[in-house]
Amino acid sequence: MLKTYAIAWFYYTFVSVKTIIMSLYDRIQATAAFLKEKVKNLPEVGIILGSGLGEMANMVTVEVELTYSEILNFPVSTVDGHIGKLIFGKLKGKNVMMMAGRFHYYEGYDMQQVTFPVRVMKALGVHTLIVSNAAGGMNTNFKIGDIMIINDHINLFPEHPLRGPNDERLGTRFPDMSAPYDKQLIAQAKQIANAHEIELREGVYVGLSGPTFETKAEYKWLHIIGGDAVGMSTVPEVIVAVHDGLKVFAASIITDLGVGDHIVPITHDEVLEAANFAAPRLAKIIMGLIQKM
Repeated sequence: MLKTYAIAWFYYTFVSVKTIIMSLYDRIQATAAFLKEKVKNLPEVGIILGSGLGEMANMVTVEVELTYSEILNFPVSTVDGHIGKLIFGKLKGKNVMMMAGRFHYYEGYDMQQVTFPVRVMKALGVHTLIVSNAAGGMNTNFKIGDIMIINDHINLFPEHPLRGPNDERLGTRFPDMSAPYDKQLIAQAKQIANAHEIELREGVYVGLSGPTFETKAEYKWLHIIGGDAVGMSTVPEVIVAVHDGLKVFAASIITDLGVGDHIVPITHDEVLEAANFAAPRLAKIIMGLIQKM
């Protein structure tokens, strides 16, 4: 019995140490190899669905669907409204890799874990990343249910996803973030919205760690420094996508408002309800973008 325990302890220790000493690049390649064994048609486009947007997963002609717990090196989504599945299939004739649910810093994951799926997307051949989220609006022109195209962001997360040694195989040490959101994709999204008579907003997204919603003073300050909407995701994923050389399009659904001294108390369930209401309009824009690629 003692010998059995000793063997188990050695195996556990060996596997744990091996996982720790594996480089980020090696973990990415291992996960990509794992997925390549299961997926025949490798993706061109990566899609990350935010809170309340899980129904978009039903629009994909599915080839392979995996829960995050089945995937080598993947974290597990713990947030209501995030299905927690990785879906490979076709959308508007393009091979896509769709995350039905993302990972957040406030769940306890570090930034390498939060952004790991974006790295894997790149390793599998993705050239364009489409990101969506639910966000609080600070612009006085916004209303609940609006769709805001993100044209820039302000990073206020306490940890940076590129902190630490840089592996040149993944990207340059100092990536240019002067235009992280692709201007051509933004222009195309506006054309698609006009064709469907969908009203769009455009603005700057502020990324915070969460998980609390913002105070009145925080909303006011975030608007003063240039923010139009605020949320708890997206920025780390976009930074890593730019580091990986991907084109990026991102949009927020405005699910609550903090304008001036007026804040309507909000719950996560109400955020999901507002996101679900606007999701079909955002889905039309995303599908139109994919069709144009």
